[in-house]
Amino acid sequence: MSSSHAVPGSSPIAETAPLSLCAREPHVPADRLVAEMVPPPRFDSVRFDTYVPDPNQPSQTEAVRVLSDFAAGLGGAHASGAGRSRSSSLEGWRRLTGGRFGRKAAARPSGPRGVYLDGGYGVGKTHLLASLWHATPAAPSLKAFGTFVELTNLVGALGFQQTVRTLSGHRLLCIDEFELDDPGDTVLVSSLLSRLVEEGVALAATSNTLPGKLGEGRFAAADFLREIQGLSAHFRPLRIDGEDYRHRGLPEAPPPFTDEQVTRAAYAAPGAALDDFPALLDHLARVHPSRYGALTDGVRAVCLTDVRPVPDQSTALRLVVLADRLYDREVPVLASGLPFDRLFSEEMLNGGYRKKYFRAISRLTALARDAKGLVAQ
Repeated sequence: MSSSHAVPGSSPIAETAPLSLCAREPHVPADRLVAEMVPPPRFDSVRFDTYVPDPNQPSQTEAVRVLSDFAAGLGGAHASGAGRSRSSSLEGWRRLTGGRFGRKAAARPSGPRGVYLDGGYGVGKTHLLASLWHATPAAPSLKAFGTFVELTNLVGALGFQQTVRTLSGHRLLCIDEFELDDPGDTVLVSSLLSRLVEEGVALAATSNTLPGKLGEGRFAAADFLREIQGLSAHFRPLRIDGEDYRHRGLPEAPPPFTDEQVTRAAYAAPGAALDDFPALLDHLARVHPSRYGALTDGVRAVCLTDVRPVPDQSTALRLVVLADRLYDREVPVLASGLPFDRLFSEEMLNGGYRKKYFRAISRLTALARDAKGLVAQ
């Protein structure tokens, strides 16, 4: 229960009091991290045929075609397995790489062993990545899907060698929101993906940044050029252009509500959490970002009072991860204070993490629109 809120003009009722994210300190065991490497609930039912390309953006239609071929090419046995059936697998790689390998490469196709979806926020990259996961003809236990943050945390929980052993039997590893925020991640992920490719694992990733440009504006990327170029060599970039579909043809998000409206809505909505925004930001600093999904377990709506600008970059990046987890789980967000497009300073929106911040604004705005019905009109 959030002790700092009460229904104005009435006494709080214990059995209907809302939850509080600030009161939660979830522990996530390693086996749960592995078991949850599947598309999140929002993308559980998406498929290529439910993706609606913008008719003005031919790259979106082309992406569906290329990824469908890519999935079909993963239909044989594991790429490093003995006696595997290679015909369909090789044909898929020919389509993906444009036929850029000859007969001598029959044992293992040359060229990139993965596809990298590059595009702005809101063009449907995660929808396509999840569709690829669903379309790949393999058991769920032979496919993995997770965000970049979740992948790096898996290594932290299992150790490098155990992570390689855990994922090396997979046909496909999908990595959403791929980005390099620090040198440690660069070396770690470069080594991990190289090992998995050697084991025959196909890769797919989404990002707002071309693979050769990863890390720019965030750390001395030039000092890690070898690792970044090594990462880039694993992927064929596939550009997806378009506008943010989350707001295409939709009404504007509602303006922020009052503290009283948000608090009353939290008490009235089953499974709602009610928290003071500055207090929640402080709490996020004490919870590892890999646990933000577990932080929202069982929460059906997030109600926030006193939304104000994020004070610093570290806090802002933690908020981005929380916004992603809420969006993945389709948890509406009702808020008072400032609108979400004023969360980040101009300096942040012009810096090296600007694409992450714009994605967070886009997703939180969509969730605010979803939450409008929680307030009695």
